[in-house]
Amino acid sequence: MVRIKNRYLLVNILYPELEKNTGSKEKLPDIVVFNQPTVDALTSRALLRGIQLEVANLFGDYGSGAIADSIAVKYLSSATSTFILRVSRAHYRIVWAALSLMNSLPIKNGKNCVFRVVRVSGTIRKAEEEAIRRAREMILKARRDLGEQSESTLEKMFGTKKGATAKSAKDAMMVDAVDSEDDEELSDGNG
Repeated sequence: MVRIKNRYLLVNILYPELEKNTGSKEKLPDIVVFNQPTVDALTSRALLRGIQLEVANLFGDYGSGAIADSIAVKYLSSATSTFILRVSRAHYRIVWAALSLMNSLPIKNGKNCVFRVVRVSGTIRKAEEEAIRRAREMILKARRDLGEQSESTLEKMFGTKKGATAKSAKDAMMVDAVDSEDDEELSDGNG
């Protein structure tokens, strides 16, 4: 029996049009603006229907028939504006082309956006790992762009001073070091 071979497309939804934040005093980093969360109205069913309509528009009946049985949305995150599509290996380029030419969310009054395929993988595991890696990288870059002037939410809530946090972290490291020395003394040396 032959295994059906698929490709998994990891896709980011980017919002290149900058919204005017007149009421906001803080300037958000560009990476946060471009990678803003997607509206909750975008469901996997609506996304799939929009992709199928775009494929039908570009490739006609051939394209629609080629992807009809194999296309599926395996993961959709509104918070990170990321989704993973499963498509047959023979026809993933058709879906990729359709995604590249889509310019708005496939919902009523959808915002203008860009669908960027960032990874094509043979397994869903590798696509998920790449999604996690990119999300972490984006968070670190956003924090770096905000700079040292912003405090974390917990620091704002509890009013923790940076010196006190550093001191308590140093104390915790000292306690951990003492604990590890005690553990070494208790071991019998035979493993």
